[in-house]
Amino acid sequence: MNALTHLKGPSRPGPGDRKVLLDRAGELFAGAEIEPTDIIRIDVPGRGQSVGGEGLLRPELEPIVPALQSGSLFGGRTGVMLMDAHLLQSDEAAVVTDLLAQQAGGTPPVVVVTSGKLPSPLAAHVKRKAEVITVRKLADRDVALWVRDAARRRGLRVGSDAAQALVQRFGSDVGAIGQALDQLSISGGPVTQQVILDRFRNRPDQPLWKLTDALAKGAAEEAIRRLHDLLTHGHPLVLVATIENDLRKRALAAAAPDIATFAEWIGGKPGAYPTRKAWQAGRAMSREDLNRAVDAVRRADATLKGMPQETHLPTLERLVAALCIWYRGR
Repeated sequence: MNALTHLKGPSRPGPGDRKVLLDRAGELFAGAEIEPTDIIRIDVPGRGQSVGGEGLLRPELEPIVPALQSGSLFGGRTGVMLMDAHLLQSDEAAVVTDLLAQQAGGTPPVVVVTSGKLPSPLAAHVKRKAEVITVRKLADRDVALWVRDAARRRGLRVGSDAAQALVQRFGSDVGAIGQALDQLSISGGPVTQQVILDRFRNRPDQPLWKLTDALAKGAAEEAIRRLHDLLTHGHPLVLVATIENDLRKRALAAAAPDIATFAEWIGGKPGAYPTRKAWQAGRAMSREDLNRAVDAVRRADATLKGMPQETHLPTLERLVAALCIWYRGR
């Protein structure tokens, strides 16, 4: 793996396209023997989506400084993934370029993922130094080929009609198709077109609390996978409302003098498991992280209601990744 790799994705990527980009980045790090838990993912927020702050870097990008300055700070072999780097502001691009230019032996390999044009001077540096891998937009034919390979890895035989039925149900969202194939591999039996059309009338069964649980654990990879699954047939605003409700309980827990008062505020019982779980989660968050999370959810909600649809998935991915950090206090 090169010290610097540029993954160029298609413009206006859908869920499947972003999944392919993330998978390709994961393959690069795996080839360099870097575990998923040792990948430092940094998501560049879109315009108006940052939690704010002062300095040349927005708060979401500040971790890139120690990450690029010295790999030894992290006690092992790590990798850095800069997601949506085309959204960097000019000052931020200059800082990242300087950090990349100063890299020496032993520093983490970097994968820069874009779905648009990189700003200067980072574009020039990447052009000179990076290995460029272009990932084109998924077409139905590409998805059908992906389905056959994914089915073979799971020990399933999926004919062309069945593969097309999966495309019909899920489009190019290969993440959701992978989940469907997982279900089919467990249930057994032949995988036919009719089986798929009958079974997957709606999104794969997944309660919303699995997303909030993943956020609470700080498991960004799992949370983003849950997000993609839920968006297969769900509306983004429903997911934001779920996150907002969970965050509201955390805010109430932080403000309540005791668990009895908190239980009264949310209409629960002090001894009930959901009440105790929400109480402990809210008390564990710092005031600063709580305020950041509330502001980020507010901004995401405004983006979903007022910005073009192609901005919705990146907005939710960045929100989920950031919440995983703030919920865990790291």
